[in-house]
Amino acid sequence: MKIIISPAKKMIIDSDSFDISSLPQFLPETQEILQTLRSMSYEELHQLWHCSDKIAQQAYQQLQQINLKHQLTPALVAYSGIQYQYMAPGVFTAQALQYVQDHLRILSGFYGVLRPFDGVAPYRLEMQAPLHVTNHKNLYDFWGDKPERGLNLHHEPLINLASQEYTKTVQRYLTTAEPLINVVFGHVVDGKLKTRATFAKMARGEMVRFLAENNVHDLSDLKQFDRLNYRFDAKRSDETTFVFLKQD
Repeated sequence: MKIIISPAKKMIIDSDSFDISSLPQFLPETQEILQTLRSMSYEELHQLWHCSDKIAQQAYQQLQQINLKHQLTPALVAYSGIQYQYMAPGVFTAQALQYVQDHLRILSGFYGVLRPFDGVAPYRLEMQAPLHVTNHKNLYDFWGDKPERGLNLHHEPLINLASQEYTKTVQRYLTTAEPLINVVFGHVVDGKLKTRATFAKMARGEMVRFLAENNVHDLSDLKQFDRLNYRFDAKRSDETTFVFLKQD
């Protein structure tokens, strides 16, 4: 099986915790995106990033300094959002690190798809950003099937711990031999299933850690996840949607 997760907006530089083992698979495409971004004015980028002026100024300076081949951080530790904090790769055993390198993939608007120890530089770019690269109307059009090809699936299930923004990058290219298993972390409110974004991000990180620490290879074992008071709900689940309910 393979596992997909979303990137995080917040990124750090850390060349001490782990060494990178490779460069991203689609670096020429990333270079093309970088050139497009650098051709834009600050005002255009500020609108594209849809953030505060302080964050935009930092991102703009960052953009001018990006080097795609030097002073890189492994993707697994470069992203520092909630999901990655709960994943806590810094405390992984060697076996768990090898597990994520083999099974975990990070989808990215800037890099397409990343392996955990691909070296990356900090950037700001969401997949859904309305960026026109060459003759492509947006990043989904620009990347096409490259992220799905980069997953290197071998007729195996794909565990979806990514947001819809990133899931749709690969979903349309999957074959019937590569079923997408959507994992839902929810609460029951007035009899209806609701998802709370922050809790879901926390649980996604915890699930990656659970899979890595337990060396999970079978879908049935995924259902044993029980962290952060979530439990598998067989009644609300089916073959391609695994629902976990938070127990109050």
